[in-house]
Amino acid sequence: MAEGHGGDRPVSGGPTTGDDTVLAAGCVLWRRSPHSDEGIEICLVHRPKYDDWSHPKGKLKRGEAALVGAVREALEETGYQCVPGARLPSAYYIANGRPKQVSYWAAEATTGTFAPSEEVDRILWLPPVEARSRLTQPRDRILVDALLQALHSA
Repeated sequence: MAEGHGGDRPVSGGPTTGDDTVLAAGCVLWRRSPHSDEGIEICLVHRPKYDDWSHPKGKLKRGEAALVGAVREALEETGYQCVPGARLPSAYYIANGRPKQVSYWAAEATTGTFAPSEEVDRILWLPPVEARSRLTQPRDRILVDALLQALHSA
């Protein structure tokens, strides 16, 4: 589920422990490029409500494990099944006046087809450099670097 980006503020000091923290999860979804033997592409989602580009992510359901939620959100927002890999850095920020923690995983896309929805109207598969510059939030750009490092060390 989407959150706003206009009022987001980083939470100083990292994770928060209050009961009001919104827990979310997502994937940095990638695939081997169909245009290049060596490259990869990263999937970005466009949310019309906020007119932003981000990685697929959303709020966890009550009692849902973060990894399960990350894979569910990737499927719901992109239409692609995926195989999760390395854990990536979590993001901590204030959204809509509440602290939010988003756990991320690298995830290789397998099968699927995108269908536009009210929440996500477009996706793009971009090489990492282009994906990094297209992302709206600086905290999402850090995840591209973390994905590349995880894939390189695998």
